[in-house]
Amino acid sequence: MPETTFRALVPMLRTRDLDRALAFYVGRLGFSLTRRSDADGWASLSRDGIELMLSTLHADATQADGTFPGSLYVRLGDAAAVDQLWSTLDGHARVSYAPDTFAYGMREFGIHDPDGVLLQFGAPVAPPC
Repeated sequence: MPETTFRALVPMLRTRDLDRALAFYVGRLGFSLTRRSDADGWASLSRDGIELMLSTLHADATQADGTFPGSLYVRLGDAAAVDQLWSTLDGHARVSYAPDTFAYGMREFGIHDPDGVLLQFGAPVAPPC
């Protein structure tokens, strides 16, 4: 049996309003729109080597209670980048948790996109001297 090579994991997030989702991901998070098909209700985004797709097709395809069964975790370059990104999002997104440095060595925060998907952003903190 030939070995299969995985090349990338590209999340596809369902949205009920493509324009609203694009305004958030492009306008607030700085992604670039790489492709869009209004006929298919679909868009492809990228930023810093990360790809993401948005789709209105089956936008109600969530868990029975209407929630997404996980989160998307974006690892940033360093703890300062976490705080810098937070400063641009604070007051412009529904907050799950504000920036904090956790005992497991990460500085992170969590917000929700317009459709309720939990987005977490974090980076390792420098080890204590």
